[in-house]
Amino acid sequence: MRSRAGRPTRVLMLVENVPIVRDHRLRKLAGTLVENGLRVTVICPRGAGNDSCVPGVRVLDYPAPREGGRKIDFMIEYAWSILAAAVLTLRVFVTAGFDVLQISSTPDIYFTVAWPFRLLRRRIVLDFKDVSPEMYVARFGGAGGTMHRLLLMMERANLRCAHRVLVVNESLRDIARDRGGVPDQAITIVGNGPLPARLGRRPERPELRGRHQKLCVWVGMIGPQDRLDLAIRAFGHLVHDLGRTDCGFTVLGVGDALPDAERLVRELDLEKWVDFFGWAVEDQVFDHLSTADLGLEPDVEDFVSPVKAMEFMSVGLPFVAFDVRETRAMARGAAVYAPRGDAEAMAKLVDGLLDDPERRSAMGREGEARVRDELGWDHQGARYVRVLRDLTERDLTDGGLTDGGLTERGRMERP
Repeated sequence: MRSRAGRPTRVLMLVENVPIVRDHRLRKLAGTLVENGLRVTVICPRGAGNDSCVPGVRVLDYPAPREGGRKIDFMIEYAWSILAAAVLTLRVFVTAGFDVLQISSTPDIYFTVAWPFRLLRRRIVLDFKDVSPEMYVARFGGAGGTMHRLLLMMERANLRCAHRVLVVNESLRDIARDRGGVPDQAITIVGNGPLPARLGRRPERPELRGRHQKLCVWVGMIGPQDRLDLAIRAFGHLVHDLGRTDCGFTVLGVGDALPDAERLVRELDLEKWVDFFGWAVEDQVFDHLSTADLGLEPDVEDFVSPVKAMEFMSVGLPFVAFDVRETRAMARGAAVYAPRGDAEAMAKLVDGLLDDPERRSAMGREGEARVRDELGWDHQGARYVRVLRDLTERDLTDGGLTDGGLTERGRMERP
């Protein structure tokens, strides 16, 4: 893909909350662009392996800000990240240049960096994959308060800054349109499906079951909004109320809600059944998924397309989830669904499926087919490339901001 000047299109990507080496979606986006002949630079927090995790991608990283769970910690983190990203973006602009600036949410802070370059006629893309206002309420409460309203304003500014908005599902498309005022034709759904090479079950690793005959797994970053606590409570019902003591539960991941999860396991007397593996590299994750009997997905937010659920499906692992909009739309018959937030009902579904290997096998096959035929990255990446091609080939005089609103022509694509 080449710019209007005849050289390879140059894309600069900004991400705040995680190094590229630990961001599966960012690695897929960047790698797909490189494969299609674009020059890609990524600015992100520092992480071991950033430089080599995506061949052909130049990474400029900065010391990661201090982590913490208080409001003041997040304010310090965001202020530092904006400053670091602004300095490095200016450096790239002066030394190498870029045609497209892609910013990510959450948090919704990089419109402050992107706006000046939009005025300099650079194309702006927003990868809108999470919603800060809802995540804030999940952590701190305060819906309708000053901070919540400020986050809604920042979200809108982020959305209005972009020429094109990428979303991972229909719920986020609705938010971008209804809260951000982005027209449908400027929104494209680019899901977060697994790479084709990750499709299919690996050989089982029986030692990962430990002392247990059966195994359930959870994988991901552990934040308050991920509701790992509900999965742990469901497992407590499974063990103590239903008497199911032959199954273990392995949690793969880290995050600021991990101490609370470990405390809950002790309170519920589940130390014999629940293991916290910690951060897992890709091979470790897929070894566990290929060995497990069931996955657990306790998310309760309608707008989330859980990455862990797609990873379950990619290896044919059936899972139990709560009945929320995007999880059901994505998984269909690859999962069974408990009423939202009902940990006891989740435990009963787990208990029934552990005794029904034929149903688990059928569910696994359906999930793997969904990924292969629709959700996989080969389908999503092709859609992403079309967005960049359309944006870079379009003359900005036939679209752009008019009276503060996005008016570019195009077409919305859905999976």
